[in-house]
Amino acid sequence: QVQVVESGGGLVQAGGSRRLSCAASGSIFSLNTMGWFRQAPGKGRELVAVITSGGTRYADSVKGRFTISRDNAKNTVFLQMNSLKPEDTAVYYCYVATSYNNYWGHGTQVTTSS
Repeated sequence: QVQVVESGGGLVQAGGSRRLSCAASGSIFSLNTMGWFRQAPGKGRELVAVITSGGTRYADSVKGRFTISRDNAKNTVFLQMNSLKPEDTAVYYCYVATSYNNYWGHGTQVTTSS
């Protein structure tokens, strides 16, 4: 079993920055993909950014503002969020894919005020 825990959410003014962290632990035999999804109130969950050994992928809405990175030794993924906008307000979920299964964190709230 794998546990996934996010941290770093909070309230930030428009134009500000936050960095989210997600640590995976447990029976990790091979960690292939880590990423971030988000869900705004009343909306579905959408892809924000994903990182693999081959590169990164971002939603068009966050390109140029968000940066995803990972520390393989610590099984941790980060999401650096700059130039935050009110429309970025959502619960951000960490996603982890191993060789055998997919796992989700419980989410961390990010609220951007104008």
